[in-house]
Amino acid sequence: MDDMEALFSVHAINREQLKFIPEEHSGSVSGALIVLDSDSTGRVTRIDCRNFGSGSYSVPSSVEDLQFETDAAFVLMIETGGMFQRLQSHRFWERENCILVDMGGVPTRAVRRFVRRLADEHRLPVYCFVDCDPYGIANIYRTLKVGSGSAAHVNKFFCVPSARFLGVTPQDILDYELPTHDLKEVDVKRARDALKNDPFFKSQPRWETALDQLLDMGVRAEQQALARWGLNYVIDEYLPAKLRAPEQFLP
Repeated sequence: MDDMEALFSVHAINREQLKFIPEEHSGSVSGALIVLDSDSTGRVTRIDCRNFGSGSYSVPSSVEDLQFETDAAFVLMIETGGMFQRLQSHRFWERENCILVDMGGVPTRAVRRFVRRLADEHRLPVYCFVDCDPYGIANIYRTLKVGSGSAAHVNKFFCVPSARFLGVTPQDILDYELPTHDLKEVDVKRARDALKNDPFFKSQPRWETALDQLLDMGVRAEQQALARWGLNYVIDEYLPAKLRAPEQFLP
């Protein structure tokens, strides 16, 4: 299937369009978005992502035939389900007029394609909120931003080049006096490998500075570390402060 997809990719066709659907758990969505989904009979269902109560819309395995209606200001992609659920339950999407997306770690192809279409078709900024560690930066964020090295022939479908890194940044650890954990040997190796071998990070001086800072500090911090200042601190203080200055987000 990889070979077939590589062949068809020159005609801008991916495996989902060939009706080969990978079996993977996709992410969740809530907020200022209406999804128009049609079944095999052509019947269209309007799915309002604001009306799931304490739940959320689950991104299907194939998103090519979906249509979107939205007046959102941006998309906020979140690494962990726990943080997504906190923002969802407090209707953060309502106060900031945004779309929340739970990545569930490294986002699946379906989630990346879903967000890429929102970014392209509705010109929505995409901001990423992940843990401050080499995995969150060099795996989760990088895969979303520039795609997978093992699937370069289809990255044009699934990466989101306009995505920006909101946080948690190494500087946030200092500015917000966050509780931390020591970097593990695998963390150090991953960060050094990114600095030495990854074309994306090597082409971004601000990222080189941030990763060097993280290595010098020798620590990592999770999104949940912001709860040190209160359970709702991330909603009432951290994210609003960040969103006032998107020009400062890492590329």
